[in-house]
Amino acid sequence: MPRSVLMLGLALGLLLAPARNAAAADSGVVAFENVNVIPMDRERILERQTVIVRQGRLAEIGPAGKVKAPPDALRVAGAGKYLMPGLAEMHAHLPGPNTPPQVLETVLFLFVANGILTARGMQGHPNQLEVRSRAAEGKLLSPTLFLAGPALGGQSASSAETAARMVREQKAAGFDLLKVHEGLTREVYDAIAATAAEVKIPFGGHVSQLVGLRRAIEVRQSSIDHLDNFIDELEADDSPIRNADAPTRAQRLPFHLDERKLPELAAATRKAGIYVVPTMALWEIFSTDEKPESLAKRPELKYVPRQWVEQWVKTKTGMLEKNPSPEAGRRVIEVRKRILKALRDAGVKILLGTDAPQLFSVPGFSIHRETPIMVAAGLSPYDVLAAGTRNVAEYFGALDQFGTLETGKRADLLLLEANPLKDVAHLARRAGVMVRGRWLPEAEIQQRLAAIASGPP
Repeated sequence: MPRSVLMLGLALGLLLAPARNAAAADSGVVAFENVNVIPMDRERILERQTVIVRQGRLAEIGPAGKVKAPPDALRVAGAGKYLMPGLAEMHAHLPGPNTPPQVLETVLFLFVANGILTARGMQGHPNQLEVRSRAAEGKLLSPTLFLAGPALGGQSASSAETAARMVREQKAAGFDLLKVHEGLTREVYDAIAATAAEVKIPFGGHVSQLVGLRRAIEVRQSSIDHLDNFIDELEADDSPIRNADAPTRAQRLPFHLDERKLPELAAATRKAGIYVVPTMALWEIFSTDEKPESLAKRPELKYVPRQWVEQWVKTKTGMLEKNPSPEAGRRVIEVRKRILKALRDAGVKILLGTDAPQLFSVPGFSIHRETPIMVAAGLSPYDVLAAGTRNVAEYFGALDQFGTLETGKRADLLLLEANPLKDVAHLARRAGVMVRGRWLPEAEIQQRLAAIASGPP
C-alpha cells in the first residue's frame, strides 16, 4: 500500500470517526413531511405524504393531513421532494484485506453518499464477513452487505473435488453466495452447481468460455453479470471466424452476429429465472476509443486515491494498444444495448450494478454513469429504478425487508429534489440519504465528500 494512500486513509479515519460513533447510537424518530413517495410496488407516486421512521424501520406512511410528526421527531421538510427506497450496487468490489480500515470506510461512504444502501460484494475474502457484521451492527456507515466468497475460477477451483470442497467451506463460513469466474471447465462448473444446490447457496457472476451461456441457463445460475457470453451466443452459424484465435475473434466477432437468435435466448434466460447485471458503463469504458487521459478527467475521480487513477490510465492504455479497433468497440456497445433491451422485453429481471471500484468507475458515482445508458438502451426510468430496488430484494428473497417503501421495512431511503421517474439523472439531485434510520442531509454528505477530495493536509 503506497504511503500516500495510507495517509489518505488515516486522515479520512479521523474525519469519519464521529460518523462511526453516531451510527451506533439510537437513531430516534424521523418524520419526512409533505413528501411525494415513490413506493416502488408499482409505477406510481403518492403525493403529499408523511413518512414516520422509528428505530430504523418505516413505522407509518399516510397523507400529510392525517399523519402527524410525533413531538420528539426530527422533522425533514419534504415539500416538492421525492422519497424512494435506497438503491443497490449489485456488483461491488470491496477493498482487499491489506487495505487500511479507514480506506475501506471511505469506499463504503462513497456508496452511501450516492444512495447506494445495499451492496453485493463480488470480490470475496474472509475478512469481509467481519465488515458485514460491523455494518449490520451500525459500527460502520455502510450499505447493507451481501457477500460472495473468494472467486471460483480456473486456477482456484482446478478440479471438481476442489470446487465442491470450496463450495461447502464458503457456505459454512457464512457467505451469502458463490462467485463463479472465468476458466472453469464444464466438469468443475457442474460440480459447483450440484454442490451449491445440495448445500443451498446461490452462485452467480461470470460465464466461463469453457462452459458457455446455454449451460449457465440450464443450471439456473442465479445471476449473469456483464452480459457475459451473450454476444458469443449470437455468433452467426456461417461465421468465418468460428475457429479463429482469441485476438481475431475479439476484433471480428461483433461483425458476424445473427441477432435473430436474441428473442429465443432472452426467453430462455427468463424461463430459467436468471437475473442479469449488465454493467453497461464499465463495458463502454472497455470498448470505447476515448483516451485514458480524457477518462481521467472525470470529476468523481477526485474521491479515489491518485494511485488508483494512475493504474487505470495504464490499464486502459494497454487495452487500446492490444485492441486498437474503434469500429469493433462501437459495435459491441450498440449490440449490448440491444441485448439488454431484448432481455427486458422478455421479462428478465435486471439488477443495477457497475463493478465499482474498477477502471474509472468510482463507488456510488458510477451508478449515475450506468442509469442513463440503461435508458438509452430502451428501459424506462421505472425499469431502472426497479433494477436498483425491488428487483434486488426479490433476488435475495428479502422483499419483506427492503426494496419498496412500505411500513415495517428497513428505513434505507433516498430523498431527491426532483422526480426520477421523469429523468434518471434526478437520482444525483439528492436532498439526503437515510441509512437504516439514520438521516444524512445533503449538506453533511457534501462536507464529507469535500474532505475526502482534499485529502491529507
